[in-house]
Amino acid sequence: MTILIISILAVLALGSGQALAAGKQQASPKTLKVVMHDPGCHWFLVHGKDTKKASVRGPIRLQNLDEAKLRVASRTQLRFIPVGKSIVLGRGRYVVLMVGQAPDDNYLKLIVS
Repeated sequence: MTILIISILAVLALGSGQALAAGKQQASPKTLKVVMHDPGCHWFLVHGKDTKKASVRGPIRLQNLDEAKLRVASRTQLRFIPVGKSIVLGRGRYVVLMVGQAPDDNYLKLIVS
């Protein structure tokens, strides 16, 4: 009899846990766009304004709308974003450069907290 009661309680506990998990939805990360704009070649587009620095709460989806592949570097990794594609970045400090960029192009700085 006790085994039957324990089994029923276990089934009820699992069922309620699944119901709670089903109720939680993962929010998709917000998108931060890197756009082409002269002078400086590439910029972050934040609230309709071009800027070289951005600080956002993460995770963040970084989208490349520039004219060439972007290089995203942190202390621990180096990633590339082809034109028209995006990557998701977690917490950290990043420097965004265009591959093969001219010396006078912008170095974009991104902090994801």
